[in-house]
Amino acid sequence: MEAYKEAFFDYLKVEKGLSKNSLFSYAHDLKKYLDYLKEKGITHPAKITRKDITDFLFFLRQAIAPVSISRVLSTLKSFHKFLLREKITTGDPTDLIESPKLEKKIPSILDFEEVNRILKSPNLKDAHGIRDRAILELMYASGLRVSEASSLKLSDINLDVGFVKCKGKGSKERIVPLGRIAQNFLQKYIDEARPKLLHKKVSISLFLAQGGRMLSRQSIWKMIKKTVRDAGIKKRVSPHTLRHSFATHLLERGADLRSVQEMLGHASITTTQIYTHINKTRLKEIHTQFHPRAK
Repeated sequence: MEAYKEAFFDYLKVEKGLSKNSLFSYAHDLKKYLDYLKEKGITHPAKITRKDITDFLFFLRQAIAPVSISRVLSTLKSFHKFLLREKITTGDPTDLIESPKLEKKIPSILDFEEVNRILKSPNLKDAHGIRDRAILELMYASGLRVSEASSLKLSDINLDVGFVKCKGKGSKERIVPLGRIAQNFLQKYIDEARPKLLHKKVSISLFLAQGGRMLSRQSIWKMIKKTVRDAGIKKRVSPHTLRHSFATHLLERGADLRSVQEMLGHASITTTQIYTHINKTRLKEIHTQFHPRAK
């Protein structure tokens, strides 16, 4: 089974061009699946039945949420489709298995005043503070995912024109505009803070940790958590909250859905449409709060 797993991962890396984060998720899910099959004495993919898979999913239900089971099933479907395509098996046991119905949750967002407090929180007298302000301004200005921001190279930003080039899911490249304020703070970071973090070393990465190492997505996550706390924001805020806020604030001010889809790098516009639901929810909250006959 290990040989088939390795062949599948070669396919994901070379043909599908998946990111390291996506590959890690696939590896995590497949390990659970193959360990389960091994315990059942199943040693070849051709022996796997639909019942084996449904039993495995039922086994997972005792420990993980429906959203995680849905992700695992997606991994299994990709794996078995690959085995079928490579003629390792003659059928796909996942074919008629449906993902669990998931409730669409409206993502948490920040209002503009909250975003402003977070952006202004880093200490600009310190190289780390200038770097953190540049990261926050960039993420709110462009809607980048944290993994996209952490993997940026110095050559990916054009401050003269005001664009950032990034690779999203499936290594799909997109170009997103930057606002003037984000451009200014990125320039300040490059001129004043980045050389101090480099310590005379050489790096192609845009955002650096002390000693010139590439700043990891985990470090950006921790920085955002600390900055939110310092800004006195009580909401649960993740790097993705800035992305949600970016999209919502654009739509609130009249941006069209297709343009927002392109900037976010969504493959399907249905993913972007969740932000129209946020708009309706916020309008209802405002109406309830301020209309004299709403309560």
